[in-house]
Amino acid sequence: MTVDALIEPTQPGMITRTVTPYSGGLEQYAKRAELSEQAIVQRYVRTLWGRSGTLLGTLVWPSSLLDQSFVRWCYWWQAQLLDCAVDAAYRARTPERIDRAVALAHGIRTRNLTGWTNRYYDDMAWLALALERFDRLLGVRFGDAIGDLRAALINGFNPVVGAVPWRSGDAYYNTAAIGPTGIALARSSELSRARQLADFLHTRLRGTDSCLIFDGVHEPGDRVNRTALTYCQGVAIGLETELAVRTGESAHHNRVAALVAATENRLTNAGVITAAAANDSGLFMGILARYLAEAALSLGNTTAATIVHTSARAAWENRAEVHGLPLFGMDWTRPVTPAQNLSPDLSVQLSGWMLLEAAYRLTAAGL
Repeated sequence: MTVDALIEPTQPGMITRTVTPYSGGLEQYAKRAELSEQAIVQRYVRTLWGRSGTLLGTLVWPSSLLDQSFVRWCYWWQAQLLDCAVDAAYRARTPERIDRAVALAHGIRTRNLTGWTNRYYDDMAWLALALERFDRLLGVRFGDAIGDLRAALINGFNPVVGAVPWRSGDAYYNTAAIGPTGIALARSSELSRARQLADFLHTRLRGTDSCLIFDGVHEPGDRVNRTALTYCQGVAIGLETELAVRTGESAHHNRVAALVAATENRLTNAGVITAAAANDSGLFMGILARYLAEAALSLGNTTAATIVHTSARAAWENRAEVHGLPLFGMDWTRPVTPAQNLSPDLSVQLSGWMLLEAAYRLTAAGL
């Protein structure tokens, strides 16, 4: 089936539950990641406005013609889709995978209308991370795209507050923007600003009892939103991991260890990353898995690796299948059935794919 083929609306009878043991070596891990990739490509990925060389992901499946017109623009979901496409091409490089990832990047640039940047710093940071990995891991670069995004992130830094806000002109300084911005700046050797962002999260948004990172703070007034979401821990772990590797400073190593331990204690269910919901929160679990894997790969954190593997096992064993391809739930600890735990959102399915790619990378590294 080509990526542009329409899929008939799914009927409940098409959804099957096939529970297979989560065992085997690297080949089995690779196969599960590949099936997760195929599920996204076949169900969601479409040409943008009939333009050759461009692709984007529809936000739901099955998708209507309106969905496929991409009237609703969700920049950061597309950045996550591109990052997963980079994962797949790095796992098994083929011309088809490279071309698909290139077309996704061109699709984002085309649909964004005004260039690579917008006014949301979390959006831009996510795309900067995906494009940087595409360049570093696969040797594919898009002109000045990374430089344009990095400049926008640096220009958004408020030296008085010591962080970047959610969006331009806003006074909400949230982990969703600060964390990925810090990772992107660390990977581009802007270590001073990356440290400042990490310190902001650690000193301003870390719960003294839970040791978890809160959602954000409104300035002026220091009004903290004390919601502790899985992906907030993920990006904080990712940022501290980058700084630990690049500076060698024990403080960053210690922060990673504390965050991973707090995540295991408070944000897992029987060792599995706790459920989110649909829409934007569908991506929260996968983002945490991605950066737990980074902590395991870069710093040898075995707890982080265990959470990823336990979550991957649960997500796979509790999946449903449509036409032989996986359909993941919003809660990886519960079976996906037509009646419950089922979401058509791209975000939820991307989390599953991201998780399986993370588990593959850990297995390939012997972790």
